[in-house]
Amino acid sequence: EFPEYEFLIDKLDAVCTLNTLQTNASALEQVRQERGHPQLQLQAMIGFLTRAGLTVEELDHLNIIHVTGTKGKGSTCAFTEQILRSYGFRTGFYSSPHLVQVRERIRINGQPIGKDLFTKYFWQVYGRLEETKDAHGGTMPAYFRFLTILAFHVFLQEKVDLAVIEVGIGGAYDLFKINPHTAVSSCACGHRAPWVCGISSLGIDHTQILGDTIELIAWQKGGIFKTGVPAFTVRQPETAMAVLSDRAQEIKCPLRVCPELEDYQLECGSLHLGLAGQHQHSNASLALQLTYTWLQRRLLGSSVSPQQLPLSPVTVSVCLVSGLADTEWPGRNQSLKHGAVTYFLDGAHTRRSMLACVNWFRETATQHERNASGPVCRVLLFNATGERDSAAMLKLLVPCHFDFAVFCPNITEAIASCNADQQNFNVSVENMLTRCLDNERSWRLHNSPEDCEDPQFLIKASLPLVTEKKTDTLVFPCILSALQWITQGRDSVLAHTDVLPVKPSVMAKAAPLREATEIHILITGSLHLVGGVLKHLDLNSSK
Repeated sequence: EFPEYEFLIDKLDAVCTLNTLQTNASALEQVRQERGHPQLQLQAMIGFLTRAGLTVEELDHLNIIHVTGTKGKGSTCAFTEQILRSYGFRTGFYSSPHLVQVRERIRINGQPIGKDLFTKYFWQVYGRLEETKDAHGGTMPAYFRFLTILAFHVFLQEKVDLAVIEVGIGGAYDLFKINPHTAVSSCACGHRAPWVCGISSLGIDHTQILGDTIELIAWQKGGIFKTGVPAFTVRQPETAMAVLSDRAQEIKCPLRVCPELEDYQLECGSLHLGLAGQHQHSNASLALQLTYTWLQRRLLGSSVSPQQLPLSPVTVSVCLVSGLADTEWPGRNQSLKHGAVTYFLDGAHTRRSMLACVNWFRETATQHERNASGPVCRVLLFNATGERDSAAMLKLLVPCHFDFAVFCPNITEAIASCNADQQNFNVSVENMLTRCLDNERSWRLHNSPEDCEDPQFLIKASLPLVTEKKTDTLVFPCILSALQWITQGRDSVLAHTDVLPVKPSVMAKAAPLREATEIHILITGSLHLVGGVLKHLDLNSSK
């Protein structure tokens, strides 16, 4: 009688069931057992693929472009996918994390798979794994591992011409390395392997897994190299480049360094990138090399030896130019103007990426402010998670001269709602709020070292949690309460939400926000924070 309602329940059930894999006891036990034993990870992944009804032979048909790196790998994949789609190919694109809805991670022709397809394919894969778990010690794949299997299943069922795959954290022992040659002994022929691999900018991140030096991280990332498979890298720090070169030589992988974007010659017109920021230039160059190599192999036939491929030219065709210009990748150097309020969103979460974010924000915000008819109020909305060095990132943000620094956890709203896509059961609310208070304290230390006494908490019926002190910093319990306070009712998109109560003293602090001609908000420090903001600002993304 209510088919649409029943379908919504099915989709919600799928996401809620997926979320159980975040905390499933057997899944967590897998992670503990496999940590430090990378070969076990690969063997386990192959086992799960088999149980899901997928074969390594089938994965050969995905014609994969494989991209790793510390920063820029998602943007590189977005450029690459858009260019190849502009040539008329049916594309698959797998990335992580998602911003608003989990199905964003699996895209067909640039669009997240629809709710109906997600629900259909989710239950197909989950059902097969559930049916076979008793025969395999009750094991089920963990969250990311399951989504990887689901992506392969979707791409095969939807018959894509190619799949652009963003590596997870690693490279040497990444889950994607099962695709496809590690499952067989005939890898040296180059048949069971991606068509081309790329490495974006390397830096320090995920040190507990990858190592704490650029050399160790480069060794891990170089693990995506395959014998005979062409690979490209952007320019790297000297020591990292040396490690990559040694790895490529050891594996017999032809590795080339991408030209600078300024070195390309255009057939006509000018080159404009759809993604803002100077740091996107190297990502675009890497995408051009990956695309050209893939196209050559497609046109010449995949049986051609990679060593016989011509060196990628630095002449950019009209189709390549339009692909770069049309690329979109939300949450990275993204600007949204809602009347008097402009949001600057960037999920930077390392020191190096934050430096790029600061350069982008200062340049872009300054341009906006030149066109403003009156005073502009600058606000920072920040959060960081995991092992991130929040203090180092916040120090880089100080020169932006914010009028307010606001901190909140990656909780979309304080009142429980139908928001399964953004639930994280691996971190407690208490820990998230404690991290916010630590971040707030770091900001005050950077701005006024003499004023770093412990904050006094003002809690009223659990809302809001703020700090009251002389400096203009606040901590809120959720993203929505922070946005409501910052925008002061001046963003009509937020008008549909119930206004959460705040103390009069906190409202009094907001006078500059009400009096300013425009409000400029930089949201950064976490892609999950950016996703939570977009959930409230872009209502279409939540549908």
